[in-house]
Amino acid sequence: MSSASPLTREVLQVIWGAFERLLFVIAFGEMLLVGSANSQAIPAVPHVCPPPPPYKYLRADEDYQYLSNANCRTEALDVVKYVRLGQSPGWFASFGGEVRENVEYFSNPRWGQQPQGSPYALQRYMLHADIHLGERWRIFTQLKSGLENNREGGARPIDEDKLDFNQGFLDLTLLSAEKRHITLRTGRQELAFGARRYISAREGPNVRQSFDGFRLIFSLPKWTLSLLATRPVQTKFGFFDDAPDHGQTLWGAYATASIPKVSGTNLDLYYLGLDRKQAHFEQGRGREQRHSIGARFWGRRHSWDEDVEATYQWGTFSAGGIRAWAFASEIGHSTPSIPLKPRVAMEVNVESGDGDPHDRNLQTFNPLFPRGLYHQLVDLNGHVNSIELNPTVVLYPSARVTITADWDFFWRESARDGLYNVGGFFFRSGKASRARYIGSQPSLIAEWRIQRHLTAVLIYTHFASGSFLQQTGPARTVNYGSLWLDYKF
Repeated sequence: MSSASPLTREVLQVIWGAFERLLFVIAFGEMLLVGSANSQAIPAVPHVCPPPPPYKYLRADEDYQYLSNANCRTEALDVVKYVRLGQSPGWFASFGGEVRENVEYFSNPRWGQQPQGSPYALQRYMLHADIHLGERWRIFTQLKSGLENNREGGARPIDEDKLDFNQGFLDLTLLSAEKRHITLRTGRQELAFGARRYISAREGPNVRQSFDGFRLIFSLPKWTLSLLATRPVQTKFGFFDDAPDHGQTLWGAYATASIPKVSGTNLDLYYLGLDRKQAHFEQGRGREQRHSIGARFWGRRHSWDEDVEATYQWGTFSAGGIRAWAFASEIGHSTPSIPLKPRVAMEVNVESGDGDPHDRNLQTFNPLFPRGLYHQLVDLNGHVNSIELNPTVVLYPSARVTITADWDFFWRESARDGLYNVGGFFFRSGKASRARYIGSQPSLIAEWRIQRHLTAVLIYTHFASGSFLQQTGPARTVNYGSLWLDYKF
């Protein structure tokens, strides 16, 4: 270590500190759970028991009622996944959580527009309780703690929230019949629809996104439909100080159905409304009232998979009207019969930009509440006023290891509009240049699912600036590296 540079020593110290915290949590939890498991023998598992389910993007969607059969308990952690509360199997509690340690480093953040910093650490701790009180009532609560250490310029809202409720909702089942269920969900909740391009829980950043409001969920034989009226929760840095953002309202309907005449394919249809009291675009600032309608065709047939989505937006911004659009697509082909089982894919995404910032009408697309894991968390440019081509190759060296290599190319859709980040926020004007080419970004992602509960992710991204960046301000080459260790139970 003595011969290493100060930066190298600092990186290693931050990484080692993150490993120490994660290993302590894992070891302590396993010690308690193994001790509990050893106190009662687990019988042999009959073949009727399902395998342990994978953890879902929305933890509230997980169902552990199958563990009411004690013979199905195969892991020490199962003692907390199903805790009987009464004589009926429908009365139970399920507990779960997550510990994520993340070390990140940027060179030339925002192409040199932001100050250069040292490596920094992000920590995520989450704990939830899922309480089922028979067939009609359910209470779900989830605590979150996101911590940041050593980031130049301090924590962003996506980095830190010391302790707060991420979710706290009540489900009331209004109808429960064979293949027909209607549920009213009230309270703080995560939302994620479709490919999570426009409504998501923002899994990539350290602090997830939630919403306060109502959701009516229809589960029918051919359709799943959600009606919602919510406000996004505004993340604050302290203790139990998050509150609904009264400057924004989100409402709408999202429906999903399989297409019976085309095996393996599905259709999403949606309407989403957004009211922002203060919005900022190249054109200026003002109130934004925007309506989005869209359709998504997706599925897998034989060795091909596809995901094609089109969205149209209208409404008002300040004193003018809104007319905007987006097209997103990803077509992939898998070859599982050859070594590494490669999947080759191409993404083509286009989002409209404003045609003239001097008139009162706005053509800039708004991605609403996107997933936050666009372009490997570098948060440089988002899906606004953008044309993107992204060839991708995914390799599977083993059942637990995935390697993804891609190379993004970006242009401005309109040479009259500026640049916006992943969240859709305006940050660089386009008035000083008519160039369209923003740059290219090759990335490499390695994911190792060490076991069901523990995953390691390594990300490296390099961004080479194009003519637009070079003509409008800092345009230094960006390098980004990130190492995650994620433990879930």
